Amino acid sequence: MSRAPHAESRDAAASPVRQTAERRGVGVSHAKAILFGEHAVVYGAPAIAIPVTSLTAEAVIETGPPGLGIASALFTGPVSAAPARLAPVVTALKSSLERAGLVGAIAANAASATDDESARPGFLLSITSTIPHERGLGSSAAVSAAIARAAFDLAGVDLDSEALFDLVQTSERVAHGTPSGIDARTVAASGAIRFNRGAVAPIRIGTPLTIAFADSGHPGSTAQAVGSVQALRERAPESTDALLSRLAEIAEQSIDTLAEGNRTAIGAAMSEAHAILHNVGVSSDHLDAIVAAACDAGAAGAKLTGGGLGGCVIALADSPAHADAVGDSMRRAGAIRTWTVEVPAA
Repeated sequence: MSRAPHAESRDAAASPVRQTAERRGVGVSHAKAILFGEHAVVYGAPAIAIPVTSLTAEAVIETGPPGLGIASALFTGPVSAAPARLAPVVTALKSSLERAGLVGAIAANAASATDDESARPGFLLSITSTIPHERGLGSSAAVSAAIARAAFDLAGVDLDSEALFDLVQTSERVAHGTPSGIDARTVAASGAIRFNRGAVAPIRIGTPLTIAFADSGHPGSTAQAVGSVQALRERAPESTDALLSRLAEIAEQSIDTLAEGNRTAIGAAMSEAHAILHNVGVSSDHLDAIVAAACDAGAAGAKLTGGGLGGCVIALADSPAHADAVGDSMRRAGAIRTWTVEVPAA
């Protein structure tokens, strides 16, 4: 798997920055998918997640005229005119520029019209992403990570993994309220991880996994889904906690089956996890139909991934050719697009 710049280097946010004309910084990050542990992770249980390096976000920050600007598929114009849905992006840009030592950008954006315009530093952020938005694949976290890396690249200083995590979490709080941190960790990871209460550990993948992804065509809402589970937990605490505990057990047990490369056990765990996610109310008829279609096509198992109430389905296939067949079946069930992700042995 490719590694984005500055992922593991030192934090030098306090280093001085040389302002020169037409400089640029570049940052790249990737998508993520949760294999096991959605929603249980919110309550401190472990979750297993993988980087999806075939889906990427790239940020380029260039110096230019005074002020802050954004150029993206969703919006192009000054930060002051950005729509509310870009608030996480704006937060990522401002906090990253400040943390990287480019504090003049923040002052410039807040300066009054009577200030000397020619003395203000300016920055333009350009974003290119192949990660579907609001599909449970960590789009907002990946974009924020790319922005942070671009800001530090522009500043010519190093960014360590903890500083990167802090910056992404700052943006994720704007996007999702109280994020667990699993997205922020996985979009910067080079391999599969176990995430538990903020702690991260790499896990072994004993044999390559071929996973067919399906975009349901409906946006997911992590905040809404988490709120729905919380409401269910308040109404029926014992039964809901039992379901969440079983999700945690499945995630923990999957560490051994993933290390062994036991596809049958991995697939069975995926299908059981989806049934539990259905029972806690974060699946939908549409997602259930796509999961059923994947299994009908011979997938070892299938489940929603991410917060639910929309988003994506993942299915464990035998091979790339089989993943194509599984994808065809999921599209017939209503998925708007499918693609294949290879998880290498590691």
